[in-house]
This record gives sequence, structure tokens and C-alpha cells, in this order.
Amino acid sequence: MIQGYTETNIKAYICTEDNRIDTSVASTQIRFLVKFINDLDGSIDYLYPSIVLNDRYTEMLFTYIAIPDVFAGINLLPSGHWKYEVYEVSWIGEVTVAFGKAPVNETDVLPVSDANGVVQGIVTKGILNITEKAGTEQVQYNQHEEEGGNNTIYYGQ
Repeated sequence: MIQGYTETNIKAYICTEDNRIDTSVASTQIRFLVKFINDLDGSIDYLYPSIVLNDRYTEMLFTYIAIPDVFAGINLLPSGHWKYEVYEVSWIGEVTVAFGKAPVNETDVLPVSDANGVVQGIVTKGILNITEKAGTEQVQYNQHEEEGGNNTIYYGQ
């Protein structure tokens, strides 16, 4: 499980190298498309995180941005549980994570070219728990008008 706060960057260490699909290319030719699914409302967001490849895992940085963009950053609202799925995307030629060169979701198929990325498949999935930043919780109070009369109840007469 990954833990994070709303409106902040989130760093995660995810096992990806154990489940590599396209082993015909070097690890440097691989990027990861992460799909986030909100448990509350079912909304879906995608992101190509910044990565640092290690021998058995990948360090991923999910950058916060006010207006989500699959290539720039993500805004995971509302807080709560999000499921995530990590898809392996591989390139034969130069790796360019940009519109028209990288798939924007797991079913996106670009024209066949060494310069275009190809979604190979899902390598891992899990749960991301997003918590509100301290002091940003929304609490609403209702103000009621004061009663005009008294609360005396007469009985027994």
C-alpha cells in the first residue's frame, strides 16, 4: 500500500523488474503508465511518473499538479482509497513520453513505429491511500435561528 497526502507529490517504491514483460529491450527503454481508480466515485486518472530504475524495483514520483495531465502530473481528489495498476510501456527507438509518442491509456494503440511506445501489459497493482492535508478538512456547521418562545411545557392541569 502506498500512503500519500492530497495536493502533494508522492514517492513510491514499486516492484516492476520482477514482472518485466518486454525483456527484448533494455530497462532504459521502459516507462510505466499508472492507472488510478477511485473507490468512491469510480473516476480514473492516468500518469507517467518520473522514475528511477533499480535492480528489482522502480522509484516512482507522482507529481501533484492542479489540472491533471497524463504526461505532467496528477491531482488525486477526493481523498480516500485509490486502486492503482502499473502498465509497462516499451520503446524500440528513442523514448519520448509525450502526446502522439506514448499511449495515454492501457488500450491506446499508436501507429507502428520505433519512436512510438507500446503498452505491453500490467506488471503490478495495489492500493493508494490518500489522506487530507492537515487543516484542509471540510467541516460545515449549520447556524439555526434562535427560537422565539420559551421551552416551558405545562402538564398536569
